[in-house]
Amino acid sequence: HILGYDHIEEDDKKLMREGYESLKNTLLSGKYDIVIADEILGTLRYDLITVNEIKFLIENKPETTELILTGRNAPDELIEMADLVTEMKEVKHYFQKGVMARKGIEK
Repeated sequence: HILGYDHIEEDDKKLMREGYESLKNTLLSGKYDIVIADEILGTLRYDLITVNEIKFLIENKPETTELILTGRNAPDELIEMADLVTEMKEVKHYFQKGVMARKGIEK
């Protein structure tokens, strides 16, 4: 899991590129009613995906597909393009008890 680390390996960048291309192809296929790009906004912090690439997804998604983007610190230009923006507030989290990222969930 690369998010949360200051140093990004080249292999991680390659995997992120492949992930973006897979997401784009999945979205543009029109086969799905809902496509969730979980934590995609966090990739902006590390320059792994550009704002323009995310804008491309929003602008080119099929009319029949709901695109859900998650993550923190969405740029204003993406908020403007969105139909719905929600801000969540942490009330309680197991990280506070020292539980680190769990394999298969956060990793």
